[in-house]
Amino acid sequence: MKSKFVGITMGDPAGIGPEISLKSIEKKEEYKKSVLIYGSYDILSYYHTLLKLTTPLVQIDSVADFQEGKINVISVVDLQVGRDIEIGQVSPVAGDAAYQYVERAIADALKGDISVVTTAPLNKEALHKGGHNFAGHTEIFAALTKTKSYTMMLWSDRISVVHVSTHCSLREACDMATKERVLECVHLADNAMKKLGKTMPKIAVAGLNPHSGEAGIFGREEIDEIEPAVKQAQQEGLNVTGPVPPDTVFLKAYNGTYDVVVAMYHDQGHIPMKMVAFDSGVNVTLGLPIIRTSVDHGTAFDIAGQGIANEESMLYAVDLGKQFAEG
Repeated sequence: MKSKFVGITMGDPAGIGPEISLKSIEKKEEYKKSVLIYGSYDILSYYHTLLKLTTPLVQIDSVADFQEGKINVISVVDLQVGRDIEIGQVSPVAGDAAYQYVERAIADALKGDISVVTTAPLNKEALHKGGHNFAGHTEIFAALTKTKSYTMMLWSDRISVVHVSTHCSLREACDMATKERVLECVHLADNAMKKLGKTMPKIAVAGLNPHSGEAGIFGREEIDEIEPAVKQAQQEGLNVTGPVPPDTVFLKAYNGTYDVVVAMYHDQGHIPMKMVAFDSGVNVTLGLPIIRTSVDHGTAFDIAGQGIANEESMLYAVDLGKQFAEG
């Protein structure tokens, strides 16, 4: 039987992660029955007082100790504001702590104690200074779950995007747009959308070059790599179209022509998503043996500690994780 619990990792303790984690559980009564936080209890206690929250905060040792009606915290690292970290400041201590929260949550998910890990944002500079040389959450989850075939999906109720490449240079991204990788991402997109209730997902594959290469005039990646991947996916029975010119594919998806777009690189997919769903977008890592969702924004050091962070993306991330768990 699947666990009913969702574990939120509170992200970089110097950012807005602690605040939005607390606000989310405070806001929804059903979260007080099944959502807990992996983080630092004293940091969360500081914010609990700052935000004047009414739901009691309680520290527990394991998921088995969960207390309904409260904000439950598995305190992974002992930290205090002012003593160990400064709000809004990059530090190796905060970066290492953010990694440890994720590491513990993944371990609990692999054991089956929780069904979903939902992550608040970490700071990549702090992560690296803390000794963890990962490009981001996606790569941490892949490494700690020993997953080889994975990708990032950004979901919203208007458009969803799966990425062929993410955290690499644009030059490297061009080289990663191979037939094999595009086909892999098409399958991951198809599987994900089926779990979300689409029986025959309508998938668009974006081109890499302007006008999808214009018959090779602006580049041959579409002819040599992307189109063969699309044709093979079609032969396998998937409802996929492409390569679709990248300057129009997202508008078509927004208007309902497609359920999901396979984008060739980070900014190609992220820019349209953040234009239409900055506060409601959810980051999902596809291909893992566990479910991982995340907010689709950063640590926002500039507003951390002010009590004004918006928790909407966290609410969407937790709810989407639950939907995947039920799918």
